[in-house]
Amino acid sequence: MQGTVDGFSYGVVTPVVAYLMACLGGALGLRCTTRSLLVEHSWRPGWLALGSAAIGSGIWTMHFIAMMGFTVEEAPIHYDKPLTFASLAVAIVMVGIGIFIVGYRGATGTALFTGGTITGLGVATMHYLGMAGMRLRGTLEYNTLTVAASVVIAMVAATAALWAAGQVRGILWSLGASLVMGLAVSGMHYMGMAGLSVHLHGSGAAPPGDSPAEILAPMMIGPLAFLLLAGVIVMFDPLMVMGGQADVRNPANGNRTRQAYPVPRSGDRHVPVSRRRTRPRSRTRPGSRTPQNW
Repeated sequence: MQGTVDGFSYGVVTPVVAYLMACLGGALGLRCTTRSLLVEHSWRPGWLALGSAAIGSGIWTMHFIAMMGFTVEEAPIHYDKPLTFASLAVAIVMVGIGIFIVGYRGATGTALFTGGTITGLGVATMHYLGMAGMRLRGTLEYNTLTVAASVVIAMVAATAALWAAGQVRGILWSLGASLVMGLAVSGMHYMGMAGLSVHLHGSGAAPPGDSPAEILAPMMIGPLAFLLLAGVIVMFDPLMVMGGQADVRNPANGNRTRQAYPVPRSGDRHVPVSRRRTRPRSRTRPGSRTPQNW
């Protein structure tokens, strides 16, 4: 017996909120990755790890917010918590591998292909592992073509996001890139769900249970709190607020000047600003025609 599947039991509310969460995680992750290129080498892993966790948490939260609107009319749905949280760990770890590859090797063709493939497979694995954590009186069946299409969308979206992380400079560009990333990740989710059917075991109506929203909402408190914390860190970081500029103290006179922190492009050798040496200005002493360095 085929179950009656409804993926939009709350109308457009769950798709819109899920999309916004994917955009939030993408925006925080992109800004953290860009920030990692502006700091000392020892600080870079911390910013890359924060960006990985933000993107992974955003994608995972997007998935399960969308699943709040997923119901099967003839059978209540429950979720296996270990598998559900395992899908969150998979998302963070595999997104992290892709971000670290691009963060250390730059947005080159090989790094983008490798990192995008790993990250995209991680997003797809998170999706289908989360689906495997569903418990209902039936079996989930997938269309092979739609599953393959969802994996391709995930890989393309991940590659585009990693490219943006290495190329995007300003906050507005990061926002635009995160909107595109959120659209691609949401598209991957609903493409995979479009090929899903449920084959019920037995017949007859099952006793009603808790709604998916009542089951999933408590499990999302932790990831949502983390995204809020990551947002606070990004918002109050001086380099993020000032769009790649900071006050630098001149050791000669103690004055502070506003100095831009250029983000190195792919293939450039990264040298932190604090270690860069500028050539001293040449001046001419009074009464002398020969320039000398003071």
